[in-house]
Amino acid sequence: MKRIVNVTAVLTAAAAALVSAGSFFLASFTVHGRRQTLDEAFNWQKEHYDLSWFDALSKKSYTISSFDGYELHVMLLKNEKAAAGNKYVIISHGYTDNRMGSLKYAKIYLDRGFGCILYDLRGHGENERTYCTYSIRESRDLACLIDDTYTRYGQDILLGLHGESLGAATTIASLGLQQKTAFAAADCPFADIENVLKGGMKNAHLPAWIVDLAGMAAKIRYGYSFKEMRPIDALAGNKVPVLFLHGADDTFILPSNSERMQKAAAGRSELHLIPGAGHAESVLKQPVLYDETVNSFLDQLGL
Repeated sequence: MKRIVNVTAVLTAAAAALVSAGSFFLASFTVHGRRQTLDEAFNWQKEHYDLSWFDALSKKSYTISSFDGYELHVMLLKNEKAAAGNKYVIISHGYTDNRMGSLKYAKIYLDRGFGCILYDLRGHGENERTYCTYSIRESRDLACLIDDTYTRYGQDILLGLHGESLGAATTIASLGLQQKTAFAAADCPFADIENVLKGGMKNAHLPAWIVDLAGMAAKIRYGYSFKEMRPIDALAGNKVPVLFLHGADDTFILPSNSERMQKAAAGRSELHLIPGAGHAESVLKQPVLYDETVNSFLDQLGL
């Protein structure tokens, strides 16, 4: 009997150690994905979109220091055709991508007279490698970039935001830190990262509680749990007009995320589900509809 008890104890301890190790591995895997290089991102954009306008465009590269001294790499696409030169939009890219991944949205705004500010999110592009907090630190970075943009280009400028996936979640989360922008467009954002991760577990036929354990491991290792990564909470009391766009066929970040956020958003908001589009595919699959939707929203705002 004693031998059976000892074996059981050993097996239990081994199982606990395995689960613990697995939790820390999943936490690490979730916040440290492979990042694309600038060339990889640019070449992918060039293969899928018309970037014939890009080379001739005047550009300016610079860096800014974020709230904790972290350096962000930024690129301004100047709009030489803009009469007043006082309209800008900051475009935030998705996870594993970089500022070149934002080019597919830039032409919409350039044609409307905006200068486009593209940047590498924390841990991406040319920035120093670090872990992703799925909108927590990233939104504070964006808030710093917003402040820098007003300081750099003038307090009287008109400034808007546009983001995709992680960049969209970051855009929404930044509204809880600042209310100085004229509008925010969020393409396929997550309301909270937990529902995305648990959806992935379900699709892999694995139990959702694995994500709960990984979230605790993330809290221990990185200081942030998955439960804290909730852009939707920033929408309470929001007064910035928000345009939500989401691929109707998105199976990675479900459209219900945008639906939840649109319902939670105080103030003016719109939601458009783009037919036939999967995750971050809306502007690719329905470019004319996408362009019309963004421009209609800005027209209504008189921007």
